[in-house]
Amino acid sequence: MRGLWLLMLVLLAGCQHRGVPAPVGGEIRDLHNGAVLSAQQLVTRLASPERVIIGEQHDNADHHAAQLWLLQALGEQRKQGSLLLEMLTPDQQPKVAAARQTLGSADLAKALGWQDGWDWTLYGPIVRFALSQPYPLLAANLDNDEVRAVYRQPPLQSGVRSHAASVQNTLLQQISDSHCGLLPESQMPAMLAVQQQRDQRMAERLLAAPTPAILLAGAWHARKDVGVPLHVLDAGAAASPTVLLLAEQGDEVTAAMADYVWYTPAMPKTDYCEQMRKQFGK
Repeated sequence: MRGLWLLMLVLLAGCQHRGVPAPVGGEIRDLHNGAVLSAQQLVTRLASPERVIIGEQHDNADHHAAQLWLLQALGEQRKQGSLLLEMLTPDQQPKVAAARQTLGSADLAKALGWQDGWDWTLYGPIVRFALSQPYPLLAANLDNDEVRAVYRQPPLQSGVRSHAASVQNTLLQQISDSHCGLLPESQMPAMLAVQQQRDQRMAERLLAAPTPAILLAGAWHARKDVGVPLHVLDAGAAASPTVLLLAEQGDEVTAAMADYVWYTPAMPKTDYCEQMRKQFGK
């Protein structure tokens, strides 16, 4: 049903969006003051900043439905400058330009060289909508060769905010937790370097993108206390991007992490740790 709803939203993109209700429920809060917002009030708040980052849980269909709705609603508020995706890499950028000519193709994912790690059934409607718009769709991540180079030889650290000990310790814990404690200690510094180089690249691309710009990325990349916003400030930007985190009810999101949070209904949890234990033979 969620896939059908995403498709319906794409079809509505060519129609008048005003008055179309948000596709998911939950609770939206302004983390500066704790105020509860309607979805339309959130759109109004996000329409003013030059740069907005929307953090997601990658496998949550509600988050992708909310993102698509927000893109459409914000497009009515002001002329969009660009959309950036963590899910696209530099070597895919020429394919993005070419794909605008084959938007109706059933093989759009193949034309883009879409990576299997990103569920096309969730991201496809967003990509199709973005390609139908006049503003550019931009790659924001490292390509695989760059990731391997960083992993082999982590670059020298730079950035007072982004490389503070508290930030790195938080990220190291997240990396360990996300690998269920199975990642060898010797690999942790390289994994941290890759995470932070991805954050730095997204910050660079966001600062270079036509404004108003929106970046869609995973929640940890989006977070103000450990992710892309710190790298934006370290690059000399006068202000941090505005951050909206899409979270599930029961998650803890604080004002240090984001400006706004949209709590969507909690989804059944997949036991990724059990899958990883089998993979590692634990």
